[in-house]
Formats: sequence, C-alpha cells, structure tokens
Amino acid sequence: MSGQGQRSRREPPPPGLLVVDKPAGWTSHDVVGRARRLVGTRKVGHAGTLDPMATGVLVLGVERATKLLGHLALDTKTYLATVRLGLATTTDDAEGEAVGDPADTAGLGERAIADGVAALTGAIDQVPSSVSAIRVDGRRAYERARAGEEVELAARPVTVHRFDVLAARTDGPFRDLDVLVDCSSGTYVRALARDLGAGLGVGGHLTALRRTRVGPFTLAHARTIETLAAEEEADGRASLSLDLDTAVATAFPRRDADADEAAGLAHGRPLPAGGGPGTVGVFGPDGHVIGLVADDRGAARPVLVLAPA
Repeated sequence: MSGQGQRSRREPPPPGLLVVDKPAGWTSHDVVGRARRLVGTRKVGHAGTLDPMATGVLVLGVERATKLLGHLALDTKTYLATVRLGLATTTDDAEGEAVGDPADTAGLGERAIADGVAALTGAIDQVPSSVSAIRVDGRRAYERARAGEEVELAARPVTVHRFDVLAARTDGPFRDLDVLVDCSSGTYVRALARDLGAGLGVGGHLTALRRTRVGPFTLAHARTIETLAAEEEADGRASLSLDLDTAVATAFPRRDADADEAAGLAHGRPLPAGGGPGTVGVFGPDGHVIGLVADDRGAARPVLVLAPA
C-alpha cells in the first residue's frame, strides 16, 4: 500500500453519513463492524436497524456525525416487499417455520385482496412480530421467541400511508404480491403480511423486503459494501455518502448565521428566535454547519453543537 494510503489510515476520516445498501443476511451490527474497517475509525453508529433478511437503506454516522443520528427525522420509510399468501410462519417471514399446512388461494379474487390491503392502510393498531427488536422485561422479543418463550406484544398505533399492490402471481397454492409500503417508523412490514393473510383467511408471510427510503435518505445516496471495499482497497479508505454539511442540509431546514452568531452558537449560546417549528441546521459564513437549534422560550436554543472544539 502506498505511503499516502497508510497516512490516511492513521488520520481520522471526516465526519458525515455513510448510507449503505445493506446486503441480505447481514445484521445492522455486521454492517457497522465492516464500515469501521472500511472508513478507518471506531466511531461509527447506525440510525435504526434492518432485519438480516432485508436489504436496502441503512444510515450510518461517522465521527462527529454519530451525534447527529438521534436528531435525524427518520419517521417515514418506504419499502418494496413480496407477500406470500397461503401460509403463515412463526416469524411472519420466510426464515420461520410453517404454521399449519398451505392454504389454497385459488379462490382469492382481486377485490378481496384489495379490501384486505385497504383495511391495513391509514392509521391502524398493529401488533409487532414476535421476533421484533422490542424489549420485553429488558430482553429483546426475538431473543425470548427464539428461546421458545411465548411472546405477547401489545398493539401500537402506526400509520401506513401507502400499501400498493404492484404485481400478483400464482406459485402453486400460493399467491405472491409485490407491494410498495410507505409507512411511519415502528411499522412492521412482516406484520402487514401476517395480518393481510389472516384477514383473508389463508395466512401470509413476507418473502422479500427492501428498504428504499428512510426519511430524506434514499437508495440514490446508498453505497454497496462491494463499492466501499473497492474504494478502501484502491485509496486506503472508503468515502462517505454525505459530508457533515451536506447531511445537515439534506435533513434539516437551513439557517445562515453571521460571524458573531456562529461564534456564539459554537460556544453553546442561543440565537434570536427563527420563528419556525422544529429543528433547524445553522451554517456559518464559511458555509460549514455550526449546529442544530430549535425555538424555545423566545430564543433559538442549541440542540446540538457540531462545530469542532
């Protein structure tokens, strides 16, 4: 490896976000571990998780941007998925064991399926899958379920903004539906598959899941592990998807501060109120982000200071 590559390994990478197109079979923790080696720092964290079976958008923070992760508005998500009607499983997806025998779906008409989808669209109360990451008495639900324990989770309100059937096909006794789901954070697409099949009286589970968007971050921002590994091999370090300035400008409304305001915010002092709701990214005269603020008690008070000490 060249001297330049060796030096880049010793120096910390710039802060920012790495949006990864997670491969199937990897846990979110697996992706973080690999990213740490590829970008050359231990300071990598992830915003939310994806099941090992799922692929698609996983947002990682690098260096100072790890502090940003808890403030990102990642409350809406979009998925492409395949629902198999005709069989329920213990995990509501293809990795679980079959529950009972396959049901014949030949009698399912388009109207019945459309009505079932409509019943699961909008504001609904959803019981999460028993193998979700929700904690029950201090342990993850999936840990209890895989240990053979009976797991009962309470229904919780979620919003399914879109639940569109894009294509349908028959595979033996089963009916497979390719669907697009646009939903609030906390919605389980596996549970939608389960509940659609249950409502139609034939059982259902998920056979494929791909997340295409989390908040403002899409597959257009995402990098594959293969691409990142090739960059690391060639240059000594994989590059980020968005630097810190671009990440904040993408995720938050922007406010430009003068030199005095920027210096004050960098030391944790409030700015004059901006008059708008929510969290705002503040940028200095040099175009670099200083931090996040939100109006409170007549002033724009610091939520997070990102300017380096």
